[in-house]
Amino acid sequence: MKSIRELYRIGTGPSSSHTMAPRRAAEIFQHRNPECTYFRVTLYGSLAATGKGHLTDKAIFDVLRPHGNVELIWEPSIFKDFHPNGMRFEAIEDDHVVDDWTVYSVGGGALAEEDSVPIETADIYPHTKLTDILRWCTENGRTFWEYVELHEGSDIWIFLAKIWRVMREAVERGIETDGVIPGPLNLPRRAMRYNVRASGYKQSLQSRGLIFSYALAVSEENASGGRIVTAPTCGSSGVLPAVLYHLWKTREFSDTRIYRALATAGLIGNIVKQNASISGAEVGCQGEVGVACAMAAAAANQLFGGTPAQIEYAAEMGLEHHLGMTCDPVCGLVQIPCIERNAYAAARALDANLYSMYTDGHHRVSFDRVVEVMKQTGHDLPSIYKETGEGGLAKDFF
Repeated sequence: MKSIRELYRIGTGPSSSHTMAPRRAAEIFQHRNPECTYFRVTLYGSLAATGKGHLTDKAIFDVLRPHGNVELIWEPSIFKDFHPNGMRFEAIEDDHVVDDWTVYSVGGGALAEEDSVPIETADIYPHTKLTDILRWCTENGRTFWEYVELHEGSDIWIFLAKIWRVMREAVERGIETDGVIPGPLNLPRRAMRYNVRASGYKQSLQSRGLIFSYALAVSEENASGGRIVTAPTCGSSGVLPAVLYHLWKTREFSDTRIYRALATAGLIGNIVKQNASISGAEVGCQGEVGVACAMAAAAANQLFGGTPAQIEYAAEMGLEHHLGMTCDPVCGLVQIPCIERNAYAAARALDANLYSMYTDGHHRVSFDRVVEVMKQTGHDLPSIYKETGEGGLAKDFF
């Protein structure tokens, strides 16, 4: 299993699969062909279907146009077998293709080729199932974050300190920014208003309002092309920062404890990425917002002193109760229903944490089993419900 450095990626929105990964692929291809002055890029499947709304064309043009002409071809009806988000890059000289590369955006900003070898770092974790990691923690009297440190090295805390800083900055920018989110929906930002209105309620309702405002803040920053952290994706980037920021502000948890919560959350997201998918184009929004909810629930549970078993249970509930969630972005934008889903999932993560804390952590359905079901459910969903903008809420919106 890969490093959590490959899960938490700092970048600009609105989409890790449609914006960050294509930009990265274009950079790799340009570096392979530094003298080329004519590029042809073909986008397939879900990547083509909602690419314009996700600014995929802009991401590619920004990288390649300074070096030459770019021909962009959209093929939304062609779905490659390996993954719905396919890209073909061609370098052309004197009407001849001198380099031809097909690569896939597999979720969270990650790239992979058809031989199934991700373009990432080597595996560093010996376990790929949470059940096995939980058993290791029990046998060795350790926590999940200690397991992460053991395999990532002590410098992981420097990395997570940067991740926390970017998350925090995204929240604070978002709650201070008003106006309209770019795009044809003319969707107004709501984070600032939610944040202000929350102060007028009693503590219990105020807490929920603040959670909403923080998740909205990051999600609106993402939708506006702001700097965020994939957790595990851009489209679900508001959930984990909202929960951590709220607990950091209200409970005064130290930064060190926040870093440890981030390590645990990253482990949860990594397991899903390894055994199923975090790509909305492959498994629907359950793989994005659902996984983000599981990560946030686990992080919160650890901050409140949960045992590894209770943390596992909180994560299981966070994912289980998002099973079957479709990815149906209106106009192909990461706005409706994506932004609202982030806010709701952040609140649900705290509910999963609370529910788990009332138990001893023992339950019938394991997190690993829910991951298996999520993967199968995602494969059973028709493609119109997986980021193509052809079904669900996205269908016939106007």
